[in-house]
Amino acid sequence: MNDSEFPKPLLESLWAPWRVEYFQAEHRASHDFLLQAASTTDDEAHLVVARRKTAFLIMNKYPYSAGHLMAVPNRKTANMEDLQDEEVIDLWKLSILAQKLLTECVKAQGFNLGWNLGRAGGAGVDDHLHIHIVPRWNGDSNFMAVLGNTRILPEALLPLYHRLKDALAILKP
Repeated sequence: MNDSEFPKPLLESLWAPWRVEYFQAEHRASHDFLLQAASTTDDEAHLVVARRKTAFLIMNKYPYSAGHLMAVPNRKTANMEDLQDEEVIDLWKLSILAQKLLTECVKAQGFNLGWNLGRAGGAGVDDHLHIHIVPRWNGDSNFMAVLGNTRILPEALLPLYHRLKDALAILKP
């Protein structure tokens, strides 16, 4: 093999056309997609999977892994201590529901749940707190993430959204 051929014959291409949306999006501090999702009547357009009285479960549009969900209070707040008891309960129950849905739909074998509070804490949206529910699988840390700084997402958002909604109808939480 000559140098002009390398590395093409040795590499596979990864196709992830939905990622272009992230790079083309205007990332403005004033754009609160979580508040919009809280008040929408079009759940599918906002990827809202489930709702409770004070909170909702939404797919992360730019996920860490396939099925990355977020439990979000309807009311915008940055501080955990500002949450009302009913909001805490709804967020917790939505996190449990997320685990059930992801176990069913993507066969998750484990989960990372977490809060990124404040800009210094890694929050992409630092004025509307939310819980990340990230499905994990045995052996899912591979060379792509470690060496290539790349995640592989095997399924587009809308097909997975529909599978989650179908599973939700069956679970009837």
